[in-house]
Amino acid sequence: MKVSLIATALFIAAAAPLFAQSLPVRATSPEAPANRAWFPHNWARGYVNFEVAPPHNEPDLGRCSYSPPGNTACSGYARYLWSGYLELQPLGRTFARHIFLFYQPIFSFGNNVPQLKYTVSFAPIALDRSIGVGFKLPKNFEVRITQHQVDFLGKYSGNLGPADLHTNGPYGLYATAGVRWYFGGYGQSR
Repeated sequence: MKVSLIATALFIAAAAPLFAQSLPVRATSPEAPANRAWFPHNWARGYVNFEVAPPHNEPDLGRCSYSPPGNTACSGYARYLWSGYLELQPLGRTFARHIFLFYQPIFSFGNNVPQLKYTVSFAPIALDRSIGVGFKLPKNFEVRITQHQVDFLGKYSGNLGPADLHTNGPYGLYATAGVRWYFGGYGQSR
C-alpha cells in the first residue's frame, strides 16, 4: 500500500510539467541536434483525467452486492473517477532508448448505493493502478509487461457489513504480457 501511495505522489508531482507548453527546437545548423543521453526531449509524457458519473450510473467496483432496503453500509459505488497516465523514457541513446516505464492510476471516490442512496460525497474508495515496463518496436508496436492491483482506501479497507463481497477489486491482483499497436497517427508525437 505504501508503494502505491508513493508511486501516486510521484505521478502527481511529475504531472505538472506535462502541462507545460513545449516550443519547437530551432537548430542553428541544418542538422537537427542529437538526442541527449539522459532525459531527452519529451522523456516524460502522459495525461490526467477527471470524470463524473451521473446518478443511477455509478461505476461498480465489485466490492458490494446489492443491499437490501435500508442497508447502506456497503456503499462502494463510485461517483467520481480521477485517472491518469505517466510514461517515462529517461534514456535517449543506445539500445536502452526503446525502454520505457509507465504508471496508470485510477482513483475512485463516492458514497452511493444504487436505488437507495445517491450522494455527492467525495470519500475515497479505491486506488486501481497499473505499473509496468515496455519496449518500443518498429512499425508502431510495443511489448508491455504490466502488474495491476487494487487497494481499497479509508473505510473501505475494512469490513463493510453483510453486503460486503470481500473482493480485492476489479480483476484482483494480476500481471500480463502484451503487445500494443498504435495506428492513425496516435502516439506519433514521441
